[in-house]
Amino acid sequence: VQLVESGGGLVQPGGSLRLSCAASGFTFSSYAMSWYRQAPGKERELVALITSGGGSTNYADPVKDRFTISRVNAKNTVYLQMNSLKIEDTAVYYCRTRVWARYYWGQGTQVTVSS
Repeated sequence: VQLVESGGGLVQPGGSLRLSCAASGFTFSSYAMSWYRQAPGKERELVALITSGGGSTNYADPVKDRFTISRVNAKNTVYLQMNSLKIEDTAVYYCRTRVWARYYWGQGTQVTVSS
């Protein structure tokens, strides 16, 4: 199982970014996917979750109505569209899945929101 995130960067407050997570090594369309983030000095926290077919999503309160998780199973990729970014969204963002009773993480992508 391999998860590779991309799309992070530096953005001003109020801006947007789209993160991608390319998956391989398992049947992507059969598993839920999630995005987590970890800010400096803080614990890693769940940002958003999407079911295997994409029909159901869930968001942490701080990102509701600003972030959108989606997936394209034909491309083995899950996305996180982040709008109206705030300074407090600065963190390393990770995608995660659970396959065969084991959790797998990507290497993370840095998102920095700063003026």
